Amino acid sequence: MAASKWGALEVFKFACYISIPIGMTYAVAGNANNLEAIIKSRSYVVYPPEGPRPPSAEEMAARIKKEQQK
Repeated sequence: MAASKWGALEVFKFACYISIPIGMTYAVAGNANNLEAIIKSRSYVVYPPEGPRPPSAEEMAARIKKEQQK
């Protein structure tokens, strides 16, 4: 009798382990509006502001030539 009680508990736990992730996936990703709202509300990657660009190869060559002439 006790073995069937524990068996029912294991079946219930297995059903929870399977049904909760499937249900949450359907609730979040099943509706495109929900998924878009979640993505927009989170900022996972925050990039720093862009700094000044390094000089181009032509500008560097001109600088080197100018320094060599001094």
